[in-house]
Amino acid sequence: MATGPELMKGSSESLLLCLIGQEPMYGYQIIRELEQRSQGYFKFKEGTLYPALHRSEGAGLIMGRWQTRPGGRYRRYYYITEKGRRALAEKLSQWRQFLVAMNLIVPAGCL
Repeated sequence: MATGPELMKGSSESLLLCLIGQEPMYGYQIIRELEQRSQGYFKFKEGTLYPALHRSEGAGLIMGRWQTRPGGRYRRYYYITEKGRRALAEKLSQWRQFLVAMNLIVPAGCL
């Protein structure tokens, strides 16, 4: 049976696009948001997050921009591109179809 990390592999890009699509974020902020919003279910490590961000950036789904924040901190913020918005819309449509099909097979009483 697939475990949380195995299931997450196929959904990490969708999660990143969804968060970055709501507002530009920097790496550590993304890690915190994923963990908080999922109530601890999603726990990305930097070694997982940054390669995923670089792949998405290379594919033109997001773009990174260095910014200086108050206090002099220099952070790379990630922004979703129009191509990323289209990809996210497609992925969310696929997820919705998947959930509908699962709910047809797995009734609430089964759980």
